[in-house]
Amino acid sequence: MSAAAGAVWGRGEQQDFRSRVRGTLLGAAVGDALGSPVDLLAIDEIREAYGAEGVVDLPFGYGRRGAVTHLTQLTLFTVDGLIRAQVRRDTGAWHPPTDLHRAYLRWAATQHDWGPDERRKDDGWLAREEWLYARRDPTRACLMGFGDERMGTLDAPKNPGEVGGEAAARSAPFGLLVGWEPQLVMQLAVECAAQTHGHPVGYLAAGAYAVVVHGLARGESLDGAVQRALALLAARPGHQPVSDGLQRALGAVRQGMPTSGRVEELVGEGSAEGVLSG
Repeated sequence: MSAAAGAVWGRGEQQDFRSRVRGTLLGAAVGDALGSPVDLLAIDEIREAYGAEGVVDLPFGYGRRGAVTHLTQLTLFTVDGLIRAQVRRDTGAWHPPTDLHRAYLRWAATQHDWGPDERRKDDGWLAREEWLYARRDPTRACLMGFGDERMGTLDAPKNPGEVGGEAAARSAPFGLLVGWEPQLVMQLAVECAAQTHGHPVGYLAAGAYAVVVHGLARGESLDGAVQRALALLAARPGHQPVSDGLQRALGAVRQGMPTSGRVEELVGEGSAEGVLSG
């Protein structure tokens, strides 16, 4: 939350915002933990393994129930990078995508190091949490994107053919910048997504997701938040698959609570626009 937003909000509004932040991060973490063990299964396979109602409790994964996933790890490091960027805002060296990239490199260390490197004093609190040092089968796009110091940009993105949904899945924290204008939230999410997912479908889905979360965090309706995302997407080259996915999702919601089969249909092959709409 920006200082300006905090100045005009009362105590009750600030407490409500904090609860939305906690709900966003906890909801994403629980969703990741529920979905990770069945990520590659079709709906019929899920029912065969877990019963007719599917997954109704935290399943076992990585040797325990409710294990943290790489997407949850990345979401936490997104928050870490945003906090660093906010601290640097008044230093004259403010470039949030760079701060996010450094945070994601700290995440990459959790996938190959045994634990925190105490010699790196500037890594901060999150990177010193030993429980985060657990390899969680991240996608090749994430490993390649954060495999070296070069930062992908919109002009020179990493993995330019990558259309997966992992960049979108780590982008909810951008939407919690409620003091920012929606177009700036989208731009930051898009630039940071291009560090691993360089196809327009991959990075625009991340931007759209961030804008939807942003609208909800500011108290807008889901329909209004999605409509704003669609309006901002319309000006972006290559937006059509992502816009179509959001439109399909809106149509499904307006017809009532989507069935599991409808959700599977919306997700499709698991590319970013399907993950976003599902």
